[in-house]
Amino acid sequence: MAFRRKKSRLKDIGDEGVPRDTLLGALGINRWKVPEGYVEVESYPLRAPFSYCIIAKDEETSEHIFIVDELLMDAEEREVSEKLNDILEKELEAPREGQNIAEAFNEQVPLILGENKKLVSGLTPIGIKKVLYYLERDIAGFDKVDPLMHDPGIEDISCTGFGKPLFLWHRNFENIRTTIQFGEEELNDFIIKLVHKARKHVSLAYPIVDATLPGKHRLAVTYGKEVTPSGTSFTIRKFRTDPITIVDLIKMETLSEASAAYLWLLMENKYSAMIVGSTGAGKTTALNAVACLTHPSYKLITVEEVAEVNLPHENWVSMISRPGFGIERSGEISLFDLIKSAVRHRPDLIIVGEIRGDESYVLFQSLATGHGGLCTMHADSVDIALKRLTQPPMDIPADILPLMNCVIVVKHVKSPMFVSGERRSSNRKFVNIAEVTRAGGTVEVSKWNPGTDTFDDNFAESYLLKQMALSLDLSVDFLVEELDRRKDILLWMANMNIRDYRSVNEVLNKYYNDPAAMYQKVSQDT
Repeated sequence: MAFRRKKSRLKDIGDEGVPRDTLLGALGINRWKVPEGYVEVESYPLRAPFSYCIIAKDEETSEHIFIVDELLMDAEEREVSEKLNDILEKELEAPREGQNIAEAFNEQVPLILGENKKLVSGLTPIGIKKVLYYLERDIAGFDKVDPLMHDPGIEDISCTGFGKPLFLWHRNFENIRTTIQFGEEELNDFIIKLVHKARKHVSLAYPIVDATLPGKHRLAVTYGKEVTPSGTSFTIRKFRTDPITIVDLIKMETLSEASAAYLWLLMENKYSAMIVGSTGAGKTTALNAVACLTHPSYKLITVEEVAEVNLPHENWVSMISRPGFGIERSGEISLFDLIKSAVRHRPDLIIVGEIRGDESYVLFQSLATGHGGLCTMHADSVDIALKRLTQPPMDIPADILPLMNCVIVVKHVKSPMFVSGERRSSNRKFVNIAEVTRAGGTVEVSKWNPGTDTFDDNFAESYLLKQMALSLDLSVDFLVEELDRRKDILLWMANMNIRDYRSVNEVLNKYYNDPAAMYQKVSQDT
């Protein structure tokens, strides 16, 4: 879409010659004082120099609070901001194809400001920067929540109603209260705007929405007081553009390097695996990390309700389910439909974000035809997972349960409350890796020991390695030696800090193409 306005733009703020140090000094950082009775624990920038975070601890209860320290506008700047906001509502055009909201905003606003120079003529360069920050935050960003979206340590953000503080899950501090809250009308307006950004509709007639926001963040909403008496509520689960890899999991001691090497061997040979755990255990994170161990040349298809999996493979198709329209929900595309369609694409591996209904039967049928499979499910143990599969609504016949070769149990574990220390340790662990035999039994090959915080691995007795040895005409001892070689490579990557998903994929590709040369390089560096 071509722009109708002329290419006159306001002179860049940087042209005013304000040095960065001068700007930071003028803006200041510690404008928000830590409340009385609290002591500052940590502080860092969110979107410098406009927003910062201060994490403080109650000296009496040891409760933490997340303070958003945002640069405030003065009265004149607020007045200019309101007038510019009215102008932008009328003149901003929709993003072009392939352009996101932020890119369209940053492209068009300088042109609009160039046509309204008198409006900002009374502001200082710093004042104009502040006004532009708030306009971008409220129009292209996520309003009050926007500073939190820039914190890589935050996993999800939740609001339980108007007049209540927002809570978030922080990787270092877990559940923590913030200084942000909404009024009733303000919260409803915010949610309507947020849902529209996700190209969805919310109203009192349709108060429950599950959507994907720009940036692939997952949004769950209940609107109004009919469903939630405390008022509108929402949860945003943030999407990682730089996903956690198997190397990250090794460094975080989520699993042992031997278990990682074992899963690498399974994924290469198209064995199926199911990752189970409770809500917030880290199932999707584990799914993404394990899926990245597949051969770089494999054709992968992911089937999800909301896009969460992020893979480096070029030969990858992402499929997303779609709810129906109207009362009759016509045009609905379910996970069941997508998995049936995925099988016709002849993938090497089908990855399902979560199975909970009749789509699980189609997945098992695809496993029976030779496709590899990877999925997650809510369950707390291997036994419960297998029992859930055979019960409604999944109804998997017990005879075909062994098609799911491996079950991985992921848990979010923490030290007991009575253990002394400055902070209770908390981590996610692969507490159990078990294989499903043809007779329907299970063989435990890895178990986390909470007493010593170590992993007890027993891959020499692995049922799947024996089956793999038969199919490849190799000895089990050779496969165990191969596990040791891959373990060395994974440890080398961890020591060399080769951790982002594309770099890990590159190392895997080199090993597949010339394993001897790659292993020799690792041996020389260690």
